[in-house]
Amino acid sequence: MFLYKIDENIALRSLNINDSDELFNLTMNSKDYLKEWLGWLDYTNKVEDTREFIQATLKGVIETGGYPKSAAILYQGKIAGTIGFNEINKLHKIGVMGYWLGKEFQGNGIMTKACKGFIEYGFNELNLNRIEIRVAEGNRKSRAIPERLGFTEEGKIRQAEWLYDHYVDHIIYGLLADEWAKNKQVNTQHAKQPS
Repeated sequence: MFLYKIDENIALRSLNINDSDELFNLTMNSKDYLKEWLGWLDYTNKVEDTREFIQATLKGVIETGGYPKSAAILYQGKIAGTIGFNEINKLHKIGVMGYWLGKEFQGNGIMTKACKGFIEYGFNELNLNRIEIRVAEGNRKSRAIPERLGFTEEGKIRQAEWLYDHYVDHIIYGLLADEWAKNKQVNTQHAKQPS
């Protein structure tokens, strides 16, 4: 089982069928909040829908040779949301990352830390060269995460997603493995300097 401990409160763990009820309840409790930017919520109406999603993520483990493409974000042992690679292009070593967090877990820095951990996983374990994050232009909370983590804003895809009753444009953020390594090295050097 995949388990990546980020700090004393936050960890990433592979999803399993036993998570179906907890993940479904989190989704339902946050449904109105999440619907502003996530287009799949109308397809999640019963626990079986969540179970099917988890089964699909487990098939993704086979595609990657034993590495999960998605994970539960745990906060103090509870599922707070999910994170994963919506697409992985093995030939070009590109992963397109997506994430969401339940309403009650917002504002604690959980998602930034989870993304940082999953980026490490993507570059170090999946051997990706490039990670992309695509975010609806108006979703400032979600856009702040790649901006905070050193991604480059690379452009806009117009009318990239149909969101219930309107189209939204997507902003594309990209991060390369060597950029991530350089940023880590710079941050480590700053941390070592006496204050």
